[in-house]
Amino acid sequence: MRLILADDSVLIREGLASVLRDAGYEIVAHAGDAKQLLSAVERDTADVCVVDIRMPPTHTTEGLVAALEIRRRFPKIGVLVLSQHVETHYAMQLLGGDASGVGYLLKDRLGDINEVIDAIRHVAAGRSVIDPTVVSTLLGRRREADPLDELTERERSVLALMAEGRSNRAIGERLFLSPKTVEAHISTIFSKLGIQDTPDDNRRILSVLAYLRA
Repeated sequence: MRLILADDSVLIREGLASVLRDAGYEIVAHAGDAKQLLSAVERDTADVCVVDIRMPPTHTTEGLVAALEIRRRFPKIGVLVLSQHVETHYAMQLLGGDASGVGYLLKDRLGDINEVIDAIRHVAAGRSVIDPTVVSTLLGRRREADPLDELTERERSVLALMAEGRSNRAIGERLFLSPKTVEAHISTIFSKLGIQDTPDDNRRILSVLAYLRA
């Protein structure tokens, strides 16, 4: 199995590469930032990319954005994301829509290489792997908070009219908004609800379902 490792920490990257080689994996490329990662994916044939969420230059979402780009452009490549902490917003972005071939592990798991190896195998086989701690946190967050709570009053009004089956034009006429403003509100609604743009899902329907469930 061919892997690409992306982490700005040379120590973590080299240490992980060493143990994975010993386990029989081929490391086809290393990357210290998102740009290097995407270049490696374009250049080398890989089965799985192991990616840190926070990478240079801002150490915020570069790894996640790169992972989502890989999922969009190279859907056959599995992506295993590593995170220092439980970051529910990032987890929801990654796992929203089609989560096959996607994994999300905390870096604490690197202490048990067998867990990492199992996660890589599952992701390569098209299955999803989520760290138990992340699952627990996501479930707790879901019990405690309604995702619609993040919407503004105007966004909730737009979503309510979407649930009535109204078009963007009709929503604009009802709320006295321009078409571009309606589109901007809908785009923000999708983002806040963690609904990704995928070929197999209708984001408008998914957002309405979230509204009806709440």
